[in-house]
Amino acid sequence: PLPRPHPLTAAQPQTMALPESVQKKLKRDEKLAGDRTVAMKKAKADKKALRKEIKKRAEGYAAEYSKKASDLITAKRTARAAGSIYVPEQPRLVFVFRVRGIIGVPPKERKILQLLRLRQIHNGVFLKVNKATMRMLMRVEPYIAYGYPSLKTVRELIYKRGHGKVGKPGAWSRVPLSMNKVIEEKLGKEGIVCIEDLIHEIVTVGKNFKAANNFLWPFKLNTPKGGYSKHSKLKHFTEGGDAGNREELINNMIARMN
Repeated sequence: PLPRPHPLTAAQPQTMALPESVQKKLKRDEKLAGDRTVAMKKAKADKKALRKEIKKRAEGYAAEYSKKASDLITAKRTARAAGSIYVPEQPRLVFVFRVRGIIGVPPKERKILQLLRLRQIHNGVFLKVNKATMRMLMRVEPYIAYGYPSLKTVRELIYKRGHGKVGKPGAWSRVPLSMNKVIEEKLGKEGIVCIEDLIHEIVTVGKNFKAANNFLWPFKLNTPKGGYSKHSKLKHFTEGGDAGNREELINNMIARMN
């Protein structure tokens, strides 16, 4: 009999061709992997460009705020040197928060508080100063405190207690402003893509103030440190209480509640 070939030296069988469906799947997976890689590189480049743009905008806003403060000081000095008094422009932004609960509130005043989104005690909102707004505030003065916030106050409120209104009517969600993506998805079409854009729009009461302010959920403040006035918070601020218009002194109150 002929000798049997050694298994290691025996001829190996030829590799079978893969089925057509498997070949198509491999090609499709390869194409998807390539598209995914391209998309990731593009997203990374877009994110880097957006960071640069945000930094550029923030620097521009800082320069604008600094110039405005410097111009105000110069105008006051010029007026003093001329022996006159400098009268600044009327504030365009007001911050309102509620100081009383729901007990004993008449129906009309309760409706105004609902329109202002002040449904709970210590809820606060920004408002644009105009005739209609001021008439509403005067109507509900015994139940609110309001004044003209500074840039520092607005920035601290939005950074510390800012939440956005995300979702659809009837199913809104209160989302913290911890990422610029939340702002960009909601206000990107208005050119507001980061939190500094949002602060600038609120402070300057720009053309997109309504959209930016509606996006902000009403601020939920704490009870003021040290408590309310010992004369009763129900009295007007000019009588030693806490209700009513505080003008620029609202900043000290907000600092105690933030």
